[in-house]
Amino acid sequence: MIDDAAARQLAHELQQAEQDRTQIEQISRRFPDMTIPDAYRVQRAWVDLQIAEGARQVGRKIGLTSRAMQRSSKIDEPDYGVLLDHMVYADGSLVPPGRFIVPRVEVELAFILGRDLSGPGCTIFDVLAATEYVVPAIEIIDARIERIDAATGATRKVFDTISDNAANAGIVLGGTPVRVDAVDLRWVSALVYQNGVVEDSGVAGAVLGHPAHGPAWLANKIAPYGEKLAAGEIVLGGSFIAPLEVEPGDHFHAEYGPLGSVGVRFA
Repeated sequence: MIDDAAARQLAHELQQAEQDRTQIEQISRRFPDMTIPDAYRVQRAWVDLQIAEGARQVGRKIGLTSRAMQRSSKIDEPDYGVLLDHMVYADGSLVPPGRFIVPRVEVELAFILGRDLSGPGCTIFDVLAATEYVVPAIEIIDARIERIDAATGATRKVFDTISDNAANAGIVLGGTPVRVDAVDLRWVSALVYQNGVVEDSGVAGAVLGHPAHGPAWLANKIAPYGEKLAAGEIVLGGSFIAPLEVEPGDHFHAEYGPLGSVGVRFA
């Protein structure tokens, strides 16, 4: 069990890790009896700390949307994190050196909400009705918590990932915004180039069968906390490729066919 005081302390450690670019020890090793609600308690404490220091919430992200990732994390549902204004990069941006610790990239669809979306009982049809448009996105994920424990070789657990804002660190939006009734979202696909070479590809239907299922799940998940997905917010629906490792100097470019493309460079 992680109480509010411990959650705030861990939030400060995560904040310091981001500032120093130095990972902290796995929280799950220090609190072996922690639960998923404990992990979200730490995440909320970190978000509160960020907002207290001037950040603004601009949306949410959904992760662990594939069955393979859920099996590897020993859970049976996705996880989620919060998007803050300083995480947003323009299409084609150059990420400065040292901005992240061990960045990786994923590609997905971003839902831009035209009206509030709340649970319980939120469905895919509610998501489609509430969405102003969807747009191609690259998510930059990072790890402020050690992925592998140096002493034991133990891999971090889902509690660590959730505590670490579901690994979110940045987002890049680009391409062509489209209405949800203009395209079958299940068949939106992406070719992902790393330094001009196709490294992976995927189709949005791989995300829970339909990418709109993620925002519906999230609206229902946060409803018991009195929270909702607000009009104007960005909701990242979940990646349809495996994460790609980033090295200094890398350039990533994702082609979404009729939805255009989105790219980012790392100095």
